[in-house]
Amino acid sequence: MRRRDSVQVALVLLIGGGLALPALAQVEGAGHAPAPQAVASEKKAPEIDRSGSKRVGEASTYAEGLSGRKMSDGARMDPHGKNAASKTLPLGTTAKVTNLETGQSVDVKIEDRGPFVRGRIVDLSPASAQEIGITKQAGVAKVEITPTVLPAPPRQ
Repeated sequence: MRRRDSVQVALVLLIGGGLALPALAQVEGAGHAPAPQAVASEKKAPEIDRSGSKRVGEASTYAEGLSGRKMSDGARMDPHGKNAASKTLPLGTTAKVTNLETGQSVDVKIEDRGPFVRGRIVDLSPASAQEIGITKQAGVAKVEITPTVLPAPPRQ
């Protein structure tokens, strides 16, 4: 059945039979759309890690176009500041980020969530990235992140 025909059939059923909108989506999608529960499970947020453990992975730098945008903690992204994004470290954490290729380190404050690219564990402000030798040309570097100050857990 062509898509146009399936939409017409769905509309006739909807108008004539009083079907709910989810039935329309089932006829129209014909199995092409993922089930709602499948979509929800794919977007599960990572757990916040308060262990203080070191982690190793890739660091990248915030795009210059993100300058001034609001971060997860409400502050504006300052490309000249010592701010960073992590998916798992609590917001407000101070961490030492060491470029394992150059040995250079910088202290940053986790103020945002991300990066959302597999294998990357931190996004750094352009100034912080430059301080440890991550150039625009290279874009990423293997780093070690060591949390130095963890904020108190939220009250429940």
